[in-house]
Amino acid sequence: MTRPPQTADEDLPTSGLERSVGRWLQTLVLGAATWIVVMSLLAVVLAGLGLWFPWLVLPLSVLAAAGCGWWADGIPARALPVWTAALLLVVAAGAGIWTSATHSEQVLPRRDSGSYLQTAISMAQAHERVVPADLERFGGEDLLDIDGITLDSPAFYEVGTREGPAVQPQFVIGPGAVWSLGVWAGGPAGAMLLPALFSALGILGIGLLTARIGAPRWSPLASLGVALLFPVLHTARSTYSEPLATVTLGGGLLALVVAARQGRGGGVGRAALLAGILVGGTAFVRIDGLRETILLLPVAALALAQGQRWPRATLLGAGVSTLLAGLAALWLSNQYLATIAASLVPLLALGVLLALVTVGLLWWQRRGGALPPRLSRVLPDVVGAGVVVTGLFLASRPLWQTVRQSPDDPGSRVVAGLQLRQGLTVDGGRTYAEQTVAWLSWWVGVPALVVALTALAWALRQAAARWTAGVLLPAWTGPLLVASGSTVLTLWRPGITPDHPWAERRLLIVLPFVVVLCVAAAAYAVRHLARRAPVALAAAAGVAVIGATLVPTAAATWPHRAERVELGELDAVEALCRQLGEDDVVLGVDSRAANEWPQVVRGQCGRPALSTTSALRKDEAALAEAVTAVAARVEEGGGRLLLLAADSPDVLEKLAPGSVRPALDVSVLEDQRLLERRPDHLVTLPLRVWVGVVPGASRQG
Repeated sequence: MTRPPQTADEDLPTSGLERSVGRWLQTLVLGAATWIVVMSLLAVVLAGLGLWFPWLVLPLSVLAAAGCGWWADGIPARALPVWTAALLLVVAAGAGIWTSATHSEQVLPRRDSGSYLQTAISMAQAHERVVPADLERFGGEDLLDIDGITLDSPAFYEVGTREGPAVQPQFVIGPGAVWSLGVWAGGPAGAMLLPALFSALGILGIGLLTARIGAPRWSPLASLGVALLFPVLHTARSTYSEPLATVTLGGGLLALVVAARQGRGGGVGRAALLAGILVGGTAFVRIDGLRETILLLPVAALALAQGQRWPRATLLGAGVSTLLAGLAALWLSNQYLATIAASLVPLLALGVLLALVTVGLLWWQRRGGALPPRLSRVLPDVVGAGVVVTGLFLASRPLWQTVRQSPDDPGSRVVAGLQLRQGLTVDGGRTYAEQTVAWLSWWVGVPALVVALTALAWALRQAAARWTAGVLLPAWTGPLLVASGSTVLTLWRPGITPDHPWAERRLLIVLPFVVVLCVAAAAYAVRHLARRAPVALAAAAGVAVIGATLVPTAAATWPHRAERVELGELDAVEALCRQLGEDDVVLGVDSRAANEWPQVVRGQCGRPALSTTSALRKDEAALAEAVTAVAARVEEGGGRLLLLAADSPDVLEKLAPGSVRPALDVSVLEDQRLLERRPDHLVTLPLRVWVGVVPGASRQG
């Protein structure tokens, strides 16, 4: 079996400085990606056992960084021209500075970013992942026996036993663990700056990946295009999981290219193992990282069928890291897994199916099986045409399909409310999944999608042609297949409430993939046209392709360039915290109070907090009876029950007449929530809180 010939862009100068900068940048990205996985695993052990203390974790994090850097430094790196490396650093650093200067302040757990931040605060202060509730501060263990009184609130589950209830955060442990380091360093405001740092590393990683797949001189443009994507900017401004996942997944695909390109050379075993660890370890920060791990199976099958050995190490690394992430989720995030079972089970089934097909095909090949010559001749064309047909199929879905889910799903009620306010036909069961290609066009433009689809069809046709000719697959085949499969699965079923720009979080593999495909197409066009046409024509073709990608992307992001989503919310929350007395026990008595404030009061304010269920709030008599019972038990325990409302003071006027007072009245700006068009500005979000004390409460906190 012969190695494929090198492309022109692989034949780079290899001075000592150029080798050093390439190695340093790769070590930075791969070391950071490995560190995220290691810290997540460390958090499983320490936070799971109640040992997440700064005096222990911070020194270990430094040791982990040194060890991860050493491990990544042993992986073969390619030389980079100094100007290319400098531009990559400028783009990544510029993106990080831009993002940090315009970072959001999403503190309340109204969205996932606020939930992750509150989880980080809880871990930093309580030193464990699942936090026991001190029932003595509530007035005794029988308090939660009162109908409709709970520790539950969105993204925070009541778990444990009657004698030992606790609060378990939603999602997997990685983001909360990493963001908690920022809480220790600079409070909640410190945690809010970390996503910008990791997003910058992810953008750098995408640039290095572009360089590794054969377009090093064009890689700064790929990084720039990704940095300009508003969905990338939007998530990097808040404490979401996506900035971390971008680093681990991007690093994993970069290591995968290294392993495939180096064959059996030195350091390949380490690169192959790390590729599996990072792709599989993405599940520590996002459970749907399982999707990309599953897509490694066909990549490994194709390489194993060609007699390559590196996929064994990749599958081993992916299997171990995925198993550990799964066990961690079952232990510390089991309530979350139960809520997403409808999405998780089909994904696991797909993984089992791909594994069986992989094993079956390899067994068939080893027994002498081979494609018929006629099929081998037409396979490349079939693959290329299949890509185009799939793209057109997904883009045409709005013409013939309307995707719906159960109208009883909580998300359906949210969608129905948005439709009513936006003057649309009320059909809450709609998921708008048929419009996902249109979502892409909002942020990169239709021309870029056409270029990307053409480039993808050509690349997969080339890979199929090499396969049928018995030549080793290009090193970029692995990232191409993983990203392609992830794109199709995401566009078919995004699995998210379709309000924008929040829904664009699902596009954070698809959109960078489109940008990289367009940049690769420009590089290919210039390289090959220059051999057959005037240089000016080749340059014009490259400029046209890059312009068709970057100009619409920048134009779509421009209205959001300086947005500070929910700026002022941190000060507002801290102002409310200062109004709570040491003996206060807070009970949320209307919908918004019960949804947004219990965990904030528990974690950030450090006061005990309870919530009311929706069913209880609908029954005024039962609510009044429950509040009286809670107040009596809290007083017996030496505290004062403070009722909190955030919709209006009306319910407090009935439950605590004469004691109601405003505790918070500010307005911040939040993203629009649109269903059928791209958002282009922020809207006002009022934050109002009223508090009151039940008549007869004697203590004054």
